[in-house]
Amino acid sequence: MLNYIWAGMILIGIIVATITGRLDTLTNAALNSAAEAVTVAITMLGVMALWTGLMRVAENSGMIVGIANRMRPLLRWLFPDLDQKSKAMEYIATNMIANVLGLGWAATPSGLKAMEEMQALNPQKDTATKEMCMFMIINMSSLQIVTISVLAYRAQYDSANPSEIIGPGFVATLISTIAAIAYTKYREKRTVFKAR
Repeated sequence: MLNYIWAGMILIGIIVATITGRLDTLTNAALNSAAEAVTVAITMLGVMALWTGLMRVAENSGMIVGIANRMRPLLRWLFPDLDQKSKAMEYIATNMIANVLGLGWAATPSGLKAMEEMQALNPQKDTATKEMCMFMIINMSSLQIVTISVLAYRAQYDSANPSEIIGPGFVATLISTIAAIAYTKYREKRTVFKAR
């Protein structure tokens, strides 16, 4: 669907530029944007390599396992029907740690693995379990203490203070995560009540 939306927007832009006689402006903007995209991609590649490497070091040193063990009470409350010693729980913890650190790209592989493990345990393969729904909604609300990608973008575009976004970003993602978890828990209780 998004492909159609983007294609439509590009087509409308070309038509309007042609009608208004500003096709040269459109061409220059496209070329400048392409050059800028390469510059931003190279900057983000460096940031991504650094933080993904740090996550790998933390994983190999046992730090991730230690943090995951401290998260067990929270994970047990969020995912009560999921075996606490399952591989899915380990992937969920890794994903949540990476997301909190603002490492969405490092969180994606563990998130996909967590969903695969939960799907393997799912008795109804065509219906998501409540654990899968909870995991998905936590990922969408995405609690972040440090938003590495936003900091990198702000630094790339010469922001006077790239880190000023940390406080508001943390508060906004904390509120969205609390609201998401509260809503999902409410829906779970309502579904259980209806089933009785």
